[in-house]
Amino acid sequence: MSVVLITGASSGFGALTARALARAGHTVYASMRATAGRNAPAVAEAAAFARENNADLRTIDLDVQSQESADAAIAAIVAEHGALDVLVHNAGHMVTGPAEAFTPEEIAHVYDINVLGTQRVNRAALPVMRARRDGLVVWIGSSSTKGGTPPYLAPYFAAKAGMDALAVSYAAELARFNIETSIVVPGSFTSGTNHFAHSGRPADEETVKAYEQRYAGLMEQVSRRLAELAPADADVAEVAAAVVRVVDTPHGKRPFRVHIDPADDGSEVVSVVADRIRTEFLTRIGLADLLHPHD
Repeated sequence: MSVVLITGASSGFGALTARALARAGHTVYASMRATAGRNAPAVAEAAAFARENNADLRTIDLDVQSQESADAAIAAIVAEHGALDVLVHNAGHMVTGPAEAFTPEEIAHVYDINVLGTQRVNRAALPVMRARRDGLVVWIGSSSTKGGTPPYLAPYFAAKAGMDALAVSYAAELARFNIETSIVVPGSFTSGTNHFAHSGRPADEETVKAYEQRYAGLMEQVSRRLAELAPADADVAEVAAAVVRVVDTPHGKRPFRVHIDPADDGSEVVSVVADRIRTEFLTRIGLADLLHPHD
């Protein structure tokens, strides 16, 4: 069984995945900010789950916006176990509204969590994996990076696209350290998570009002139509189940990308082409060995 760290695991995909992995027998650290503050209830819920299911689910304080916090969390895990086998990048923040209404600082904040947050945690965790010449990095992406992209979600979509590009590059750069990469790509789940409910809004209310005159109720329309596209039995827990399958697959045999997209926005079709071109190009330039982990 593996020692697993999941970022942003107080709720949503992260909490579901932490519980699913712990139930599967792994030692799981569900990380989140403010474990003694606003997320204290999430800590208590995780502890209750661990007791009731005889599962090794633990919580740990980790703010992906702080390198010091990431370093401390990884150090604590390694001190307890001597290793970190699996890192799941899940922490993220969604914002909704017309792109023009967001200040550059607001968009930078979205990037800081969704993109730079992964870099901070990588800089803390990857030295441990590289030293052992073993490990798995799972990135929780978004079908928006290559699929249908409805309006009023531009900063989030742009940040997720940046994270996906980072994941693809990391995959090749970690291969010779025998560190494997898998990108799990959820589609739009409008129920079962709090992404839309807790999404941020732009501060520039005047610009929002100007767009509302031409696009009245657009965000509500997008949310409603996305919900209608998904089949009635769409279950957000399938994302967690997909991560468990990836982690439980033998090293070197894991899929590079897995889609869980009930709305079928076309992302998988585009990803298949993009990933095939990546494979062909690395092969053409004599770097085919970077397509798979090895020592």
